[in-house]
Amino acid sequence: MKAGRLEAFTDGVVAIVITIMVLELKVPADGSLAALAERIPILLAYVLSFVNVGLYWNNHHHLLQATARIDGRVLWANLFLLFWLSLVPFVIRWLDESAFSPVATAAYGVVLGMAAVGYNLTERAIIACGGRNSAVARAVGSDLKGKISMAFYAMAIPLAFVLQSLSILLYVSVILLWLVPDRRIERALEE
Repeated sequence: MKAGRLEAFTDGVVAIVITIMVLELKVPADGSLAALAERIPILLAYVLSFVNVGLYWNNHHHLLQATARIDGRVLWANLFLLFWLSLVPFVIRWLDESAFSPVATAAYGVVLGMAAVGYNLTERAIIACGGRNSAVARAVGSDLKGKISMAFYAMAIPLAFVLQSLSILLYVSVILLWLVPDRRIERALEE
């Protein structure tokens, strides 16, 4: 099967996730700057989440551009990824309604960490389908950025109960790591 339908389905799910995230945002109680200031933490969580989901969408797009064909394993791995991304609006709302409790902060990391696992599983399934000499296999290589991301999530989750600010800093660090454009797939396609 060609990757185009999977890409279109993923695009649709990601668009819905982003829409739900913004619809879940509560507006300030009144028109004052003080009321807006009270909403700043959740607005920042929304921005963090929007960028995170956007990074998954962007990297997923590049990944599928380098994918010649997919199979059932790829479909299931991709659904696993989409399941965890679909929970992002839930954990943002939980963060908001719990006033950024340690449990909600850890849950945010679990959701993002499991999305990272899902993305890794999708990459691995595509490589298994396309072979070790495929463009994706050459591009992914040892996937140092992916391993660092998962390690940061694994550290951030328990830290949410001890040093919540460091936990959030690790979530931001993962985003910063991926904001640097990743040219591995483009280079592999040029070979």
